[in-house]
Amino acid sequence: MTTSYRILVMGVSGSGKSHVGRLLAERLGADFIDGDDHHSAANIAKMARGTPLDDRDRQGWLETLAEFFADCRRDGRSVVIGCSALKARYRDILRGGDPALAIVYLEGSRALLRERLTGREGHFFSGEAMLDSQLADLEPPAADEALSLVVSQSPEVMIEHAVAWLQTQPR
Repeated sequence: MTTSYRILVMGVSGSGKSHVGRLLAERLGADFIDGDDHHSAANIAKMARGTPLDDRDRQGWLETLAEFFADCRRDGRSVVIGCSALKARYRDILRGGDPALAIVYLEGSRALLRERLTGREGHFFSGEAMLDSQLADLEPPAADEALSLVVSQSPEVMIEHAVAWLQTQPR
């Protein structure tokens, strides 16, 4: 029997959720879902205007992502989803799709995150005010909830740490 994983790669915008999530999925032979691709048009328009999302805006989006986790769990498929999951209650919603959800938290300094966002083109999420809003909302996961990886490390090093940690996690 092959091992299947349901993994959340979380962090604020600019932390590398999509890049690291794709690499991790590729390494594990899993599907990758970018949570940003599943925001409603209204949410995307709101963020593009520089207005942060609130809990109500995120509710349906988080429920959709939890359904992806539940579908993959039911089918025994591996999936990695990149999603900010800033608050503990958001992660609780996502765990509704798989109580054994493995969480990888990408953390970085405000200066590094700001630098990354400044260099990013064509994304609806931009601006220091939006980053500051996410950092203000962020409830970092505790050590017993997630593996924390510092984003100043290379993606390859982060993937090696994540794979080693995943092998110790219940599924």
